[in-house]
Amino acid sequence: MGQLSKFFGLRERKTSVKTEVIAGLTTFMTMAYVLVVQPSAIVGFGAVPAIVDINGISVSKEAVVVTCAVISGLITLLMGLYANMPFALSTGMGSNFMLGALLQSGSISFGQIMAVILVSGLIFLGLSVFGIRDLIVRMIPKNIKLAIGSAIGFFIAYLGFKNTGIGVFEGGIGLGDFRSPSVILAVVGLLIIAALTAFKVKGAILIGIVATTLLGIPFGVTTLPTQLFKLPDFSQVGNLCFQFDFSGLFTPAFIVLIFIAFFGDFFSTLGTVLGVAGKAGMLDEDGNLPGIQKPFLVDAIGTCVGALTGCTTITTYVESSSGVEAGGRTGLTAVTTAALFLLSVFAAPLFLMIPDAATGPALIFVGFLMMADIGKIDFSNFSEAFGPFVMILFVIFTGSIASGIAAGILAHVFIKCITGRFKEVHPGMYVLCVPLVLYFLYNTPL
Repeated sequence: MGQLSKFFGLRERKTSVKTEVIAGLTTFMTMAYVLVVQPSAIVGFGAVPAIVDINGISVSKEAVVVTCAVISGLITLLMGLYANMPFALSTGMGSNFMLGALLQSGSISFGQIMAVILVSGLIFLGLSVFGIRDLIVRMIPKNIKLAIGSAIGFFIAYLGFKNTGIGVFEGGIGLGDFRSPSVILAVVGLLIIAALTAFKVKGAILIGIVATTLLGIPFGVTTLPTQLFKLPDFSQVGNLCFQFDFSGLFTPAFIVLIFIAFFGDFFSTLGTVLGVAGKAGMLDEDGNLPGIQKPFLVDAIGTCVGALTGCTTITTYVESSSGVEAGGRTGLTAVTTAALFLLSVFAAPLFLMIPDAATGPALIFVGFLMMADIGKIDFSNFSEAFGPFVMILFVIFTGSIASGIAAGILAHVFIKCITGRFKEVHPGMYVLCVPLVLYFLYNTPL
């Protein structure tokens, strides 16, 4: 135990093995939904077990679950052991739906999807190795960085509202059906977490998830599996591995897909790493994360490895913040989450019984906790406050971290220029504005 504490620096970061393990379990519980969502995003929602692409490659949901769980576990393990950060990684929500829709419509092959992901991952890797990603982080002003954490807080709360049905976001924003057992259960779960936190009970979020899952059984919200453990079917996993189709890759249409996959992951990862690290008290006085090149490198490697094994973009998950709120401060949190992902390959029925009504309240509560940094933004200076304001609005009303950060940066540069304070803007920010504008021009139609 002493060697474990020394390796991860538990004493220096004022944590313990027990706290880290609970934090890792909490992170996993809040992001286990990826094992349900990812196969549906790629193959399609409903009872369809598999899809055959335009090249005749069969892609099954079970194979997607297996590769997603294994790669999420391995890359998160690398994050814990190499970067010593409490961040977990898995297939990102966003580009998976976009590329999955194209696959299901017959517009693109599975191999072309993996080629797009591989190229975007190699771009990531190059920027990480040469320190360009770190440079981009450092040239972003402090108020923008502070706003990232708050914006992510709103985004996480939005996910919680959407997943539980407390709020509806299709055809406008509205109130969910409070006669629905799942909505009632989600509200109860949120109150349980809040009450436990008020009484300073450690592991409040995890306890709330477990309690809500158990309460969901008599309500018919939690469905008990017929078996807790099941050996996965590896027979179709081979169809997903090393399936690259580079035909047409450098046509304008595919270049746009590569750009969107790259750009969305870049700023989502940037926002998540800075936001979660800020909540863990890891940022310096300028809002920078010492050693940020390590999690960036792991993220880039994850995307490349994911492409080799049939996974869409691997990214650092905002749900890592739930583990940080549970006390996670080191890579041991990530190692615990990684172990659970690898175990989920064999115990998927047990982990996947957790309903949205149980994970949603945890996300809402974590979102509330992450909004604390909004008070640190200097709202007395309009030229400094307008960018963060735009960022938060875009995250809330577009449901996209990447779009929010891009809009916030563009708004900040614009205000600085028209007020004659263009010298306060890092020269690199002007260069960065070019792809940000292109992102909005080409992202919307897709």
